[in-house]
Amino acid sequence: MLGATTPGWPAVLSDGAVLLRPYKRGDARAWSEVRIANQSWLAPWESAPPGPWSEMNSPRAFGYVYRDMRRAAREGDSMPFAVCLVENGRERLVGHVNLGNIVRRAFASAYAGYWVDHRAAGRGVIPTALALAVDHAFGPGGLHRIEVNIRPENGPSRRVVEKLGFREEAYHQRYMHIDGGWRDHLGYAMTSEEVAAEGGLLARWRRVRSTS
Repeated sequence: MLGATTPGWPAVLSDGAVLLRPYKRGDARAWSEVRIANQSWLAPWESAPPGPWSEMNSPRAFGYVYRDMRRAAREGDSMPFAVCLVENGRERLVGHVNLGNIVRRAFASAYAGYWVDHRAAGRGVIPTALALAVDHAFGPGGLHRIEVNIRPENGPSRRVVEKLGFREEAYHQRYMHIDGGWRDHLGYAMTSEEVAAEGGLLARWRRVRSTS
């Protein structure tokens, strides 16, 4: 994805063992393995095209996903990050964070989406990754507001934004077609002013973790 010239992109972000970076063509096999291993963990919460999960998440399918992400990033519509854990000098792809539907000028906003390998869940990986992405969006990315929309039944995903201090501000009825039906979503949001005095969202998250 190098070559993009949109604000804040491309970027590599890290905190401890958590690394966010642009996707590479060579991620196809690792991405597919993680996605297929997490079908029951992810499928109920994702809007996906029709077809078998194994086909929609194959190394070949990654080629299409990668091209779409690359195009959207170059056009300034999104900032898609592979979430990796770096342990014992080795990098392992364990998730995804995307700042998408970016609108600039007077709105300066984006929607955040994320997922994590269930084998890495519960270790603070995605809260850390989302905090890194939001701080980057509010800084070099030039954005003012980040929104996250989550199905009410998705407890793990809701806990991520609630730990970070996102405001619950809306209930969207029949918001998105997921898993065979139109599903309600809870709307969460955060603006740059809400974390500026704390030194950013990552600094807030570190304080929360130190007291929990």
